[in-house]
Amino acid sequence: MKETVNKAYAIAKERYAAIGVDTEKVLEQLQNFHLSMHCWQADDVKGFEVQAGALSGGIQSTGNYPGAARNIDELRADILKAKSLIPGTHRLNLHEIYGDFKGKVVDRDEVTVDYFQSWIDWAKENNTKLDFNSSSFSHPKSGSLTLSNPDESIRKFWVEHTKRCRDIADAMGKAQDDPCIMNVWVHDGCKDVSVNHMLYRETLKKSLDEIFAEDKKNMKDCIEGKVFGIGLESFTVGSHDFYTAYAAKNNKILTIDTGHYHPTEVPADKVSGVLAFVPELMLHVSRPIRWDSDHVTIMDDMTQELFSEIVRANALDRVHYGLDYFDGSINRIGAYVIGSRAAQKCMCKALLEPKETISKYELEGRTFETLALVEECKALPWNAVYDEFCVRNDVPVGEAYMADILKYEKEVTSKR
Repeated sequence: MKETVNKAYAIAKERYAAIGVDTEKVLEQLQNFHLSMHCWQADDVKGFEVQAGALSGGIQSTGNYPGAARNIDELRADILKAKSLIPGTHRLNLHEIYGDFKGKVVDRDEVTVDYFQSWIDWAKENNTKLDFNSSSFSHPKSGSLTLSNPDESIRKFWVEHTKRCRDIADAMGKAQDDPCIMNVWVHDGCKDVSVNHMLYRETLKKSLDEIFAEDKKNMKDCIEGKVFGIGLESFTVGSHDFYTAYAAKNNKILTIDTGHYHPTEVPADKVSGVLAFVPELMLHVSRPIRWDSDHVTIMDDMTQELFSEIVRANALDRVHYGLDYFDGSINRIGAYVIGSRAAQKCMCKALLEPKETISKYELEGRTFETLALVEECKALPWNAVYDEFCVRNDVPVGEAYMADILKYEKEVTSKR
């Protein structure tokens, strides 16, 4: 297989050189393209809280495929297995509910870095850097409103929780000598008619101002909006307009979750639209089917357009690349690998586009040449470059990874 891949790559290298693209440079860029893999795919967003309840807050994992991780050791093993089948080096994105609580009841306004020290140690041992998220859902005090709740006791509870999460993220960033990216998303909204939109949004702004009041040196804040949540369909406090304005005014990273928009919106077009006003972007790459269903990421038009726009905008160093899907209906390690490789393939195709040549044609008004070259690039042998990337990282090429996953299922996950 290696010899076949090398031959195909040699041909692809020559084809791309003819249009001014250096495939060796693209392979180097791919090596520096680090996904932030989401820990919650391995266990359907259950986490490890002793007092954990059912999923709520607009979050829903569908399917009951056997073999979900049941504890922190199984989760870590599954993540390492998935990482072994994905070329390159990648980060891990943790939610607060995945702390190493060791059987102790710890409420979310009491959490400290002590409950994540084993994650910090594990990450160092496995050449993995960490990102983080506050967790406002699936809690007795989450209800329909958290940071935007007019009930001051509940609002303060979630403010304290999020502050403590920032402390944890800062400690993670310091330990790994690289900023930990911490995302704040709350499901807050109303199921039916509401006349208090302004009250809720003023309250959310107040909470965010309190949370972000203290500067942190080793972490970066990002904020994420949404159209609606399950059970909260009529109104979302933290809408895209709200968070885009807040991020621009307060120099925060804006999170673009590809499942959080209206079906006719194009997330790719938002890249250049908001990067003119915010310092950086965080991506949560998912696949919505009619709603924010969090299907496994594939090489669909939306994802390809998203990564192409990032490359075309010269924004590679201003975007953080997270995955966010939780499909419980298929093999969960397989879901990790399919989605991660799909994101990489989309980036590979985007990097192989002769951007400077096409841009020159467009600026010169040569619309025929522009369209022709964009279209011809779609049929060039980009897959041979990605296969070479896999070979150089000593991971299975093409569909060969399927056998590894099925073996792991037979020997490990099926016995849970």
